[in-house]
Amino acid sequence: MGWLQPHVVLGSSRPLECGDLGGGPSVNPWERAKEPNRKRYCALLASGAAKLVAISSLVKEVPGLADQADSLLPGRAAPSVLKGRAWLKLGRAEDALAALQEAARRDQGALEDPVAQLTWARANARTRHFDVAAQAFRAVLPRTSSLSRAERSSALFEAGMSVMTLGPKSVDDAVGMFRQARREAEGAMEVAAYLGLALALERAGQTAGARALLEERLRFDLRASLSEEVVAEALADAGVAYEAEALLATALEHKDSLACQAAWKAYVEGPGGQGAWGNDARAKIAKPIPKPPQRAPHEPAERRP
Repeated sequence: MGWLQPHVVLGSSRPLECGDLGGGPSVNPWERAKEPNRKRYCALLASGAAKLVAISSLVKEVPGLADQADSLLPGRAAPSVLKGRAWLKLGRAEDALAALQEAARRDQGALEDPVAQLTWARANARTRHFDVAAQAFRAVLPRTSSLSRAERSSALFEAGMSVMTLGPKSVDDAVGMFRQARREAEGAMEVAAYLGLALALERAGQTAGARALLEERLRFDLRASLSEEVVAEALADAGVAYEAEALLATALEHKDSLACQAAWKAYVEGPGGQGAWGNDARAKIAKPIPKPPQRAPHEPAERRP
């Protein structure tokens, strides 16, 4: 699993040009004289980054802050990275991808930072460039130690779902990603990672392993977790919102055969039917629904004389 190999170069979330604003000896005074707007530029970027992790209503202000910073020090990559992160949060994946491409054009190392690289993976997944997304997810996963546990688990789950779109050649990698996601995740994301692992095992031909995993939680109703916003957002960031039906079918497989088949039918009628696993889903639909065991008829009670 190449995605588990450590990456030797770690990026910094702070732009290089904002690394020393205190006038230390490492700063060339002649360079500073050329850039009198550097402090304001860095303050705008810091404000934008803070708004990205604050309440969602503030995110819409971030592209404007990035443009202001860009006007102060034209040609730097950091404003474009910030704008890409904001557009992705605002659901404008095409704009996010364009902004990140501009950042990479300005500086080839602009997307080496783990947060920027994860944004790049998500923007490509949301715009259905799954080969590029899978490559980016594999590259960033060993470098997510600076992220929170919740962010790491979401990234692992998204990576597994996105990589799985490439078909059987990548499903083993997805299995490993879901296993790691289960160890990191909590709440609804833990359930999503659990079902993702069962789905990936089934698609990898490890039917017995998938069944054993599902039987561990047979007495629980897992469907509610799939409807939570955090799971829907993770599936969207993986570019596979339609896989919610596959996860639902997996949750229902050994509990409600009729509802399970209905979920698979919804899957093949949507984008999933045109993807790498469409035929797999159709094969599941074609299987006859097992009939519940028949009860033996009761003998009529004997009449007393």
